[in-house]
Amino acid sequence: MARILLTCGEPAGIGPELAPLALASGVDLVWMGDPRHLPDGAAFTEVQAPDDPVPPGHLPVLRHDFAAPATPGRPDPANAQGVVDVIARAVALALEGKVAGITTAPISKQALKEGAGFAFPGHTEYLAHLAGDVPVVMMLASTTVTPPCRVVPATIHIPLQDVPAALTPQLLEQAIRITHQGLIRDLGLTAPRIAVAGLNPHAGEGGTMGRQERDMIAPLIARLRAEGLHLSGPLPADTMFHALARAHYDAAVCTYHDQALIPIKTLDFAGGVNVTLGLPFIRTSPDHGTAFDIAGRGLADPSSTIAALRLAHQMAESRA
Repeated sequence: MARILLTCGEPAGIGPELAPLALASGVDLVWMGDPRHLPDGAAFTEVQAPDDPVPPGHLPVLRHDFAAPATPGRPDPANAQGVVDVIARAVALALEGKVAGITTAPISKQALKEGAGFAFPGHTEYLAHLAGDVPVVMMLASTTVTPPCRVVPATIHIPLQDVPAALTPQLLEQAIRITHQGLIRDLGLTAPRIAVAGLNPHAGEGGTMGRQERDMIAPLIARLRAEGLHLSGPLPADTMFHALARAHYDAAVCTYHDQALIPIKTLDFAGGVNVTLGLPFIRTSPDHGTAFDIAGRGLADPSSTIAALRLAHQMAESRA
């Protein structure tokens, strides 16, 4: 199997210092970025092609020169375009089949907007654009809790006040279908079970606390069930994430960002992995940010990056 490509992410964050530690994952990987941004003393070997051999214990590095060195904790606008270009180059290699998948280190959306005019809400949307503007969903998956917690927010980076209008039947159906297909293709589940959360408290309480569940979500679930999808819901979000409830489904489709991300970050903060379903290539990412406050201090925890690499490898095996 080809290597998993680990992008550098924001060079002033913890991404570069996590790269050498990621070798502990046991996954055959290659890092793309500027070698100047790696921590002092890191054992690495530059390669010309993603699969070129390197000495044991060395980090394979696909060199991508940036405009400036990196100062931990202080993003430099001069390096913003380099971050964007690394992502685009990684996607090109994945689409060509030269890497088995991509694990992306965290970026700073603010730094990219200020330094490179980055026009996308986040990593996920930019990757979908590079893939041809394909419809995708963001799935957060636990790796250390049982039963696993996997959540998909149907609406993502929008204000909470805009969620009811944005949550259309078409959008919710798309999220459910992409999740269903992704669980089959990428995780090897033959008949995935999907739970669908309600939007309102108590899933609307029969229409007394909101009508979206009764008027839109329940009819949609019934129609998709008739097609053979294994769906449950709409369920009250406050009772669907404890262990006994999670045992009855493989993934939960939620209606908005925090409804999905709060439970998984509470249950498995260090082991959570961000997965983009619907792409023609595999993409995972650690479920944390750039951590400017601890960058360069040797305090960064590689657990989520290691989990993201291992899940990318598992997904590549499933697709193969």
